[in-house]
Amino acid sequence: MDSDEDLARAIALSLDEAQQKKPEVIIIDSDDEQDPDGEDAVFQAQLQKAIEESKNIASSASTSTVVSQAPSGSSSGSGVTSFLSQRAQLERERLERQRKLQGNVNTKSQKPEDVDTDDEDERPAKRRHLATSSFAGTQEASSSKQTKPQDQNFWKGELRQTATRLAEPRADGQPTFRLTQVLGQKSELAFAIVSSYALDLPWFYEFFDRSVPVILVAQPDANGYASIKNVLPHWIKTTPPLRSGFGCMHMKFMLLFYKTGRLRIVISTANLIAYDWRDMENSVWLQDVPARQTPIRHDPKADDFPATLQHMLHSINVAPALKAMINDNHPNLPIKLIDELRQRWDWSQVRVHLVASIAGKHEGWPSVVKVGHPRLMMVVRKMGMRTTRGSKAKILTLECQGSSLGNYTTQWLNEFHWSARGESAEDWLKDSKKKREKLPYPPIKVVFPTKKTVQESGSRRGGGTIFCRRKQWSAKNFPRESFHDSKSKAGPVLMHSKMIIAMLEDNAYMSKKSGIATDSEDETDDEIEEVPPGVGWTYVGSHNFTPSAWGTASGTGFTPILNISNYEVGIVFPVKDEAEAQKIACFQRPPRRYAVGKDEPWIQEESIYHQTQ
Repeated sequence: MDSDEDLARAIALSLDEAQQKKPEVIIIDSDDEQDPDGEDAVFQAQLQKAIEESKNIASSASTSTVVSQAPSGSSSGSGVTSFLSQRAQLERERLERQRKLQGNVNTKSQKPEDVDTDDEDERPAKRRHLATSSFAGTQEASSSKQTKPQDQNFWKGELRQTATRLAEPRADGQPTFRLTQVLGQKSELAFAIVSSYALDLPWFYEFFDRSVPVILVAQPDANGYASIKNVLPHWIKTTPPLRSGFGCMHMKFMLLFYKTGRLRIVISTANLIAYDWRDMENSVWLQDVPARQTPIRHDPKADDFPATLQHMLHSINVAPALKAMINDNHPNLPIKLIDELRQRWDWSQVRVHLVASIAGKHEGWPSVVKVGHPRLMMVVRKMGMRTTRGSKAKILTLECQGSSLGNYTTQWLNEFHWSARGESAEDWLKDSKKKREKLPYPPIKVVFPTKKTVQESGSRRGGGTIFCRRKQWSAKNFPRESFHDSKSKAGPVLMHSKMIIAMLEDNAYMSKKSGIATDSEDETDDEIEEVPPGVGWTYVGSHNFTPSAWGTASGTGFTPILNISNYEVGIVFPVKDEAEAQKIACFQRPPRRYAVGKDEPWIQEESIYHQTQ
């Protein structure tokens, strides 16, 4: 083959052959908490192995090379051709083995959902489930006819849930997003930067024209080293560092550059696997951003949406990947440097705030307030939603919905609630750790599905991406009384969304309810907004409600330290009234409190569908 067109055709034929049979889909999502038993180290090693096996891309036939903080260089035409032919042969051999292993199962007249074709030998101890897709070849989250992608622009921004085959049409009648709608017309894309924790690369690759360059941000290997790797013609995978390989690159976002000059920013809760876009309900916010007629100067002090986005991209190893892409026969990319995002596109209509978590140890106020829950604190203040302290204090009630639970303590829940109120960790850290540990639980509702809710959903295997461990739930001081059932407004479908609904209300006795002392001098704080712009705010993004995602504060008020395990990203925006909160929420509100002695959370490890053999 002597042209890109021939190479593209060869790749397509190779991928199409794999799609003729039911592909293995990795259903993964976790928020790896600190694990004294050492399970997470095992998980990280097994995770990478599973991803590589599922993709069938970085096999022994691949000529790509992993390097640290440097491009691997372009592959020669003969090297790529060899890769394609070997990949096709390996795929044929794999499919033949799969046919033999599944011969007995395929002779039965069972529905796809009832056939358990899991590879028992490859199941790890936790946080991973291999399932055979029951809708092979289906690229959309629906069993109905495929619809062509719509050329629709969203200049004001749009938040929707994803369509699922188990709740179509939605019970609440709300519009949805499909992946084809999010990406738009293949022929119009010029360049993309995308990020996902779990990944089915052959499946996702089919949504792009073969000539479109793509930078893919993904989970690093078990060693946690930053790396850059050519994984397909015109595709580069980059990974950020993780300390000792611990934690997750959990971000889900897309930057889609179109040939017209338009940029689409997408913040999602969905991994780039078919299962997340077909069976599980997820949340997607996107907005189209026009190009500026005249670029503006770089502002190193800027703290707005594009400045936060640029800081995030630098932190996750995108800059060297962009340089590698340009040097690798793509000199005409829409951007040459990350900092051009703010300079060359007009972000004036973007009204949401970006909140990112960057894995690592952050020390000192300039660094701490850029990430994790201290960043949320800054955003709450920007929106004029600070609750204040003293006699004018408001009560802030949080409804925190997600797919993975943390190791909750009264100290961390109050620490997060403190930031969610817009109060600085400087004051929080003034009190001793012993005193903070004795505070009562703040007004937080943990919204997580009960065992019954999962069992009554359309697909029990959906519980494979929902995580609570028995040892968490049974812990002596675990806040079981704070738990509320998570039920989708769409119907009997499980949710992989991560959302926080924060509601403010007047109460003169805020200090008594929260356990936080008042300070009369705070009532005259110049930073306090007397009239908030609404009744609360909403968060949507990849953050589960866990210390790993949002960070844990320590140190002193003068020299704070924030430790974060994961890379996460989401958006925050004000809610004007109760009706808007009801419309925005992906779960039924008010969420029903767990019945004492009757309800328990879904615990994956105790399900027959997810047992380790």
